[in-house]
Amino acid sequence: MNIAIRLFIGYFLIVGLAAWFIVNIFAKEVEPGVRQATEDALVDTANVLAELAAEDLAHGRIASGSFAAAVRAALDRQMQASIYGVVKESVEIRVYLTDHRGLVVYDSEGASINADFSQWRDVALALRGEYGARSTRENPADPESSVMYVAAPVRHGEKLIGVLSVAKPVTSLMPYADRARERVRRAGFWLLLASLLTGLAFTLWLTRSINRLRNYARTVAEGGKAVAPTVGGGQLSELARALTVMRERLDGKQYVESYVQSLAHEMKSPLTAIRASSELLSEQPLSGEAQRFANHIGEQAERMEQTIERILALARIEQLQAPEALSEVGFGGIVEELAASRTAQADARHIRLMVTGDGDASLHGDRFLLRQAIANLVDNAIAFSPEHGTVTIDIEQTAENVCIRVHDQGPGAPDYALTHLFERFYSLPRPSSGRKSTGLGLAFVREVAKIHGGEAGFENNAAGGATAGIRLPKKPH
Repeated sequence: MNIAIRLFIGYFLIVGLAAWFIVNIFAKEVEPGVRQATEDALVDTANVLAELAAEDLAHGRIASGSFAAAVRAALDRQMQASIYGVVKESVEIRVYLTDHRGLVVYDSEGASINADFSQWRDVALALRGEYGARSTRENPADPESSVMYVAAPVRHGEKLIGVLSVAKPVTSLMPYADRARERVRRAGFWLLLASLLTGLAFTLWLTRSINRLRNYARTVAEGGKAVAPTVGGGQLSELARALTVMRERLDGKQYVESYVQSLAHEMKSPLTAIRASSELLSEQPLSGEAQRFANHIGEQAERMEQTIERILALARIEQLQAPEALSEVGFGGIVEELAASRTAQADARHIRLMVTGDGDASLHGDRFLLRQAIANLVDNAIAFSPEHGTVTIDIEQTAENVCIRVHDQGPGAPDYALTHLFERFYSLPRPSSGRKSTGLGLAFVREVAKIHGGEAGFENNAAGGATAGIRLPKKPH
């Protein structure tokens, strides 16, 4: 799936779910909010009416007095009150009074005269001097038949003489709740629509920026000429600049590598001819000086051939981002094999080769490259070891890493050289001959370690000699 579509879907899901949650909460809170506001108004109404009814109730004329007449006139009123789009045409309340025992002495509907309401919550609590209210269904099976009752005590002087309750059906409140709920849902719909349009605009903007970067990368990959796009957003612009820098460096690196490889291949044939000529001259009887020159020509030709081979090998491995031929590599076998192959080279200088550590150590990697890297470390150690010295190849395995360390008993490296040993073409004179190598062996070791996710290192030993090695993770990064 296109990344832009994924971003759009993710954005819309997050915003949409948040909007739905908020709208749903508001919609659910509308009706309770209307009920609470209505109850607040009923409390005020009940207390006002209780004061108005007190005189008639105290003198026993509640059913025929001015209070009853006023309530009856109010209920008969016709009105046209438009309240936020809802038209109210009549007074929709019921009023009843009980005496101090809880017996109904007045009912605006005339239905419950002399009934005992002392057990109803509104009357019972008001008679005890507490806030009395209840909500009761007229039809137990119909949740919409609920009626709210709020009571207020009726006093004559300091004496509690009865309770007045005001009732209002919930159905009269529903138009307001429904209207508010509809407005919330409509606002939610427009919020979702605005979110959709915003997400679409953002996605189109981001897609356009990404497409420009993609087209730039494709053009560069195909070798075409292109200018890095200036795209919106700090990180995208930074990415465009990083792509430009990467392109410049890769172009320069590939240019140099291409010429080095071409030059190396061109030099192979004349070097081979020079070595052959040197060998033919060496077979002829020559004077001491001529023989020395012939040998020198042969040695330098051989050194140049080694340099060319190592340059090609290093150029090839520097282009790799990961090992090519992956397999399970057992280091015990590799090290034993290398030690055996270097026996003649070591015996020529009376150097003893030792293998120590965990011969079962293994990891997943490129066996050929790892063998070459360890061979370079061993050759380096032999070259810097004194005669009758010892070169130790140590294998260490932990839960996370495999470490191969090669110890020698040579002079070590000067402090100024420690930070340069793994650089290309950097070399120190061999103690036995005073000559320098190609300076590519340790650079090759470092590159092999890097593509396996590890690292190469070198240090002088406190007791003399030096240790060079590689540490490789068992699980590639």
